[in-house]
Amino acid sequence: MTQFIRHAIPDVVEVIPPKYGDHRGFFSEVFKRSAFEAEGIDIDWIQDNQSMSAAVGTVRGLHFQVPPVAQDKLVRVLRGAIYDVAVDIRKGSPTYGQHVGVTLSADKWNQLLVPIGFAHCFMTLEPDTEVLYKVSGPYSKEHEGAIRWNDPALAIDWPTIDGEPTLSEKDLEAPLFADFDTPFTYKG
Repeated sequence: MTQFIRHAIPDVVEVIPPKYGDHRGFFSEVFKRSAFEAEGIDIDWIQDNQSMSAAVGTVRGLHFQVPPVAQDKLVRVLRGAIYDVAVDIRKGSPTYGQHVGVTLSADKWNQLLVPIGFAHCFMTLEPDTEVLYKVSGPYSKEHEGAIRWNDPALAIDWPTIDGEPTLSEKDLEAPLFADFDTPFTYKG
């Protein structure tokens, strides 16, 4: 049976699918719509994306897309490990500006549901880490946004790595949280 773990922000959910092993290897239903619906999570996933990060300390995020193509994400690691973070960017939310951080790994077999209204970021903890994530909306360059991943105002306790993190130019130049005007509103 799939486990659903609600964290400090209950909309961000850690998901642990069952994994059945024997002498041949293993089998797992990594996504089962009926299990999610039983938890009150009804998302129409439209696309799977995969990334590979060669170096430990590769950072991708804090990213989001604005309506009308905002995206829910269901993130899992195929190889390696990441520290995965979801920051609440919903205006009026009691947890606005707060975050949930979870270590996801191929070994732990866990996933993180990052709903619409949250900025998403991860840092790789092992070399050659592969991440697969489902999204509920198509990618749109015109609707993408970012917030600085290491903004002190967000107080994210990132793992310590040897050397400097590896980031894209876009992520290096992302605005601070204080300079960010959110398009998302908390609906209670």
